[in-house]
Amino acid sequence: MKCGSIFLAVVLLLSVCAVVDAQKKYSIGLVFDVGGRGDKSFNDAAYRGLEWASQRLEVDVSYAEPGPGGADRENLLRRMARSGKDLVIGVGFLFTQPVVAAARDFPDVKFACVDMDVGSAGELPPNVVALTFREHEGSFIVGAIAGMKTQTNKVGFVGGMTGPLIEKFEAGYTAGVKYANPECTVLRVYAGDSPVAFADPARGYELAVQLNSQGCDIIYHAAGNTGNGVFRAAIERGFYVIGVDSNQNYLGYDSAAGKNWSLTSMLKRVDVAVYLVIEDLVNNRLEGGVREYGLKDFVKIGNETYRALDFAIDDYNRANLDEETVKKANEIIEKIVKGEIKVPKSMKEL
Repeated sequence: MKCGSIFLAVVLLLSVCAVVDAQKKYSIGLVFDVGGRGDKSFNDAAYRGLEWASQRLEVDVSYAEPGPGGADRENLLRRMARSGKDLVIGVGFLFTQPVVAAARDFPDVKFACVDMDVGSAGELPPNVVALTFREHEGSFIVGAIAGMKTQTNKVGFVGGMTGPLIEKFEAGYTAGVKYANPECTVLRVYAGDSPVAFADPARGYELAVQLNSQGCDIIYHAAGNTGNGVFRAAIERGFYVIGVDSNQNYLGYDSAAGKNWSLTSMLKRVDVAVYLVIEDLVNNRLEGGVREYGLKDFVKIGNETYRALDFAIDDYNRANLDEETVKKANEIIEKIVKGEIKVPKSMKEL
């Protein structure tokens, strides 16, 4: 009888523990990249994923913004870890080494890095997940659209900071342009070789004017907040822009003329990656390693489906993309997903 009572008590205790674990409310911390929240691009996309998780997964979320130049990235990550976060996310490849260093000192905390530079990270600690994208695939699609829509047979690319990550955008875009229009020329410029290259709209404006003066009637930017200057130049001078990361179609609207200069935006859904990594944590399936998101990956939020990479169509740019162009772009997506089109990751692969 006594043994039976002990057995019953153990069963009840295990049941209570299971219920408590099932009801655990996870705490998530996110540290933005240079430019911070409100950049209308990369960081805002990350914040959107955090919001989705807060609303649908019932997790506690908080975020922090780095100081000028992002010098305090690692300190912010460590502060989040010390405060009891279950998962800490760094937004941007510049967090690569800070995330690895913090993760080694806080082995009981999970860390994720959006756009982690896996090549320079070394051996990843088991509590780190690298969130990477096939940016070249999405850039190929908008490049093909640019190749189909250009009137001058000259299009441009404005990159932020030079390096392997932004080169993936450049290579995919260039390959897509050439796929759709072999006669088209692609001119390329970069804003700089340091992190501030992503936070300099004045420089973006200057580079866009330069490219447009050379005949480019469509310019694709992969430059964060610097890209806002590209949109300003487009409205003033009358050329089309392809936005990046978030849907930036509204940034090309000229209210005085009632015209929109946004051709489309390459959606690199950082929100999808952020949401999925938090969902994995909540469902106890988050493991360290590298995760790469491409055209085949998606999230359903309510009645909407969000593909990890895509091109944007809305009321702002619908008049600029005819049905035939949209149809061909979607056909190209299917060919890439099926492996019928191989998209280069670097300019050397072109």
